[in-house]
Amino acid sequence: MSKIGNAFKDGKAFIPFITCGDPDLQTTEKCVYEMVKNGADLIELGIPFSDPTAEGPVIQGANVRALSSGTTTDKVFDMVRSLRKDIDTPFVFMTYANVVYSYGADRFINTCREVGIDGLILPDLPYEEKGEFIEICHKYDVDLISFIAPTSENRIAMIAKEAEGFIYVISSLGVTGVRTEIKTDIGALVRTIRENTDVPCAVGFGISTPDQAEKMAGLSDGAIVGSAIIKLLEQHGTNAPEYVGKYVRSMKEAVRRA
Repeated sequence: MSKIGNAFKDGKAFIPFITCGDPDLQTTEKCVYEMVKNGADLIELGIPFSDPTAEGPVIQGANVRALSSGTTTDKVFDMVRSLRKDIDTPFVFMTYANVVYSYGADRFINTCREVGIDGLILPDLPYEEKGEFIEICHKYDVDLISFIAPTSENRIAMIAKEAEGFIYVISSLGVTGVRTEIKTDIGALVRTIRENTDVPCAVGFGISTPDQAEKMAGLSDGAIVGSAIIKLLEQHGTNAPEYVGKYVRSMKEAVRRA
């Protein structure tokens, strides 16, 4: 079992997302400590990118703020090195293929291993094109996380059979962002996944309330939340870590109830 798999071994996992460098990397680091202290099982660290195509306006804004504050990929790597002195919670990077290409895929993924990143999420990388990265990820023991969406349909089994780490189940069509209701038949998606793999799956896109987290974790192995956390950072800025910690605790308690 990979280190990512360990995040699910004691039950349902809560997975928060944060854009690194919004409003600055010191605040990001403090938020990660608060997330861990309040029960986060795995943390998605977003490397900011100028054209985050999977993101709605909330996380797009976070990317703009992070880049404006001078956040770079190397500075994010340095932050992870610092965090790893005290934290062994699994970390995955969420970013875009161009970030990895421009850095150099071998160099990027090797550095992931060096600093203690356990997995890589590239939302603009189609399943059919993952061959460009998967061998390098295996070389450096970094899991390349697969997406399964409501539109995956007859591709679900194919994607699930080759999945590693965990499967990111996209709850709704469109981009990230808070939704009042999730209408996708998540139960049917998860049943198909479980017929084809033992790799855990967690649901993201649109989850913001404890009730939604409890429901989605009840149907899968965990819940992923990003935009609701970014809203706290947008609202509270450098004072956000305390609020992020309280929010993560409430969501972890909800997931635990599932």
